[in-house]
Amino acid sequence: MPLKTPSLRLLALTTAFAASSLFAAEPATLTLESALQSAEQINVNVLLGREGVSQAQAQAGIARSGVLPNVDLSAQQRRTSAVTITNGIAAAGTPANRFDANLNGSFDLLNPEQLSSWRSAKAGVQVADYDYRSDVQTALATVGQTYFTHLRNVHRIAVLDANVDLARQLLDLATNRLASGVATQIDVTRAKSQLAQAQQARLQQDTVVYQSALQLRRLLNLDAAAPLQLGDFEVKRVSAAEFSATEERAAFAQRPDWLAAQKSVDRSKIDVSTARFERLPALALAGQYGYSSADFDDGGKKAGWFAGATVDVPVFDGLRSGSDRKLALSRQRSQELLLRDLELQISAEIRLAVQDAGSRFQQIAVAETGQQLGEEELRLARVRFDQGVADNREVIEAQNTLALANDNLNEAIYQYNLSRLELARVRGDTRGILAEKQ
Repeated sequence: MPLKTPSLRLLALTTAFAASSLFAAEPATLTLESALQSAEQINVNVLLGREGVSQAQAQAGIARSGVLPNVDLSAQQRRTSAVTITNGIAAAGTPANRFDANLNGSFDLLNPEQLSSWRSAKAGVQVADYDYRSDVQTALATVGQTYFTHLRNVHRIAVLDANVDLARQLLDLATNRLASGVATQIDVTRAKSQLAQAQQARLQQDTVVYQSALQLRRLLNLDAAAPLQLGDFEVKRVSAAEFSATEERAAFAQRPDWLAAQKSVDRSKIDVSTARFERLPALALAGQYGYSSADFDDGGKKAGWFAGATVDVPVFDGLRSGSDRKLALSRQRSQELLLRDLELQISAEIRLAVQDAGSRFQQIAVAETGQQLGEEELRLARVRFDQGVADNREVIEAQNTLALANDNLNEAIYQYNLSRLELARVRGDTRGILAEKQ
């Protein structure tokens, strides 16, 4: 019985075929695009980031209330009895009723501190929004990595199935040759051992696939018992080009974490101004208009009103404004240091991602060459065994070499996919990997 030489085509078996051996139900296909879209809707960190934006908007609304007019309506019914003291003798007065209904209003016509606080709060909304976008990119990258990992694990089933098939063919051949008196019993024993090892590796892979499937379901908030089938996603094999300095700066503008750090610096500068404005005078207007009578249902109510302006000039605040300014300046310097460090980090990430993608691209070609050599080695070992020149140890060694080569190729493709995903992330748009589908 001749041995069949496997090829990389075994790796091209669809995920549906591999997954059907694990799940009895016919699942709906989950594509990378749908997985990324789902992650943005249900990921916990993304949802928390969205709530952070809502909270920042509410804080900005609170700060804005300080620069808008405040108007309220009040009504009060009182009954009093005044006590007078004459020559040391207390005498109770006649009880009296009073009802007041007033419309009160106030407006800070000029309050630099409150205006600056409002500007700072609005900048805080932008910071929270950029933080939210950064959380989205991180979540998408995590889901993408897990997706490719599960896809790699499922593809490896085809590799291990091919190993089992080769080991079974070798056992059949050794058995037939023993019956013909050409081979010895040890050849059959070696073949059985090879088959047992291949079957064990195949069974272990079921657990690996099950684990990565559970992890992907957890990220996408799917039922742990639901069947899961992935759509295949082959990334274009394109050598990544080096970034120029201009392209790096353009990538900064796409990174939400850099935008958040930049806006945090701007906000800290506003906070410095806010602390400085604490020393400036504030001008406020106030007024009241209403009616008064003895009782709320009296018909003879009389109108009353007042209007006025207040100037508040800080003279001595216990040195609070100076301390606030020093604190704001320190925070500004801290934000500037963080921004500079982040720029260096992003620059390093971009250059490393570009280099890694190029290296992974070249490693695929090397792995393909190794697989071709493994196939040729197995063919030659089979010929020698068929001709009786050698026992089946060379065939077993060649099968192991080919199995390792097939596994290396599967891993090289997986690592290349991850490198392209990371390149999309460091450029500021993880979804860009979707445009790289072969």
